[in-house]
Amino acid sequence: MDHKWQALRAVSAGQAATPRGSPPLRNVVPAWVIISAALSPVLLTAAWLVAGALQPASYNPFRQTVSVLAGHAGTDRWIMTGALFLIGGCYLVTAAGLTGIRTPARILLIAAGLASIGIAASPEPVKGSTPQHLAWTSFGAAVITVWPAFAAWRTERRTLILSIRGAATVTAVFVALLSWVVVETQDGSVLGLAERVTSSAETTWPFIVALALRAHRPHPAQLPTDASDRFRRHPPSVRTPSSAPRTSAWSNRQDSLGGMATRSITQLLTTISVGCSFGRARGALWNVARLSRVPPIRRL
Repeated sequence: MDHKWQALRAVSAGQAATPRGSPPLRNVVPAWVIISAALSPVLLTAAWLVAGALQPASYNPFRQTVSVLAGHAGTDRWIMTGALFLIGGCYLVTAAGLTGIRTPARILLIAAGLASIGIAASPEPVKGSTPQHLAWTSFGAAVITVWPAFAAWRTERRTLILSIRGAATVTAVFVALLSWVVVETQDGSVLGLAERVTSSAETTWPFIVALALRAHRPHPAQLPTDASDRFRRHPPSVRTPSSAPRTSAWSNRQDSLGGMATRSITQLLTTISVGCSFGRARGALWNVARLSRVPPIRRL
């Protein structure tokens, strides 16, 4: 039974070492999650560089947004539109495999992916914009801005990137960048530049978090062993180690009582056989009756 108690103690240590509110323990992030997270900023930057190079000379990347490249007024708009669809898909894949972060952060990453797909599915007209495009753009920008705050860990053992302080700092920077974009929408001269800097920084952060999770190794006490995992799925009938000494003590008690009864019976037979006094024989019978839990013999 010793190995069972050791496994149960390992399970208890693993549960106690994981603070409340922390994400599930994962010591390895799959390679395909790293790839999908890295593709998002690469696709975005490559798309607006290639699509911008194909636009007429009247296009100004410092003043005009990326949405113009995917809109009906853009040349070869399929480049930017396809990139937005792919970026949304990469967000969905990353959210599915990034199990080291909390569930709200994964939900927000899914929402950001859906927003990117929505932006691609509702392109801008030749002049102006549409309510659908503005709604998807605003929603996606807000979600990806606050995402670092939800990806933080509430644990004592953490890296700087995954800590509350690090996540709060990154979120504050993203809020400042988004505020810059909002200010530039009011007839600003560098709206395109502000949007590109903000979107490039925000789409890179899930990749950084994925790398931090992959490099992070939980404390050994947090990692359950194979034996403890087996006993967690199939717990033994006796759960507490304190019950093991009780079973041993009860067995010893039974052995002690059996030995006393045997000695009393032997004493009775010996007394009768040698013809000793009647009082000693009755005393021996009294001991036998007391040990067997039956009413004692009052008279013979």
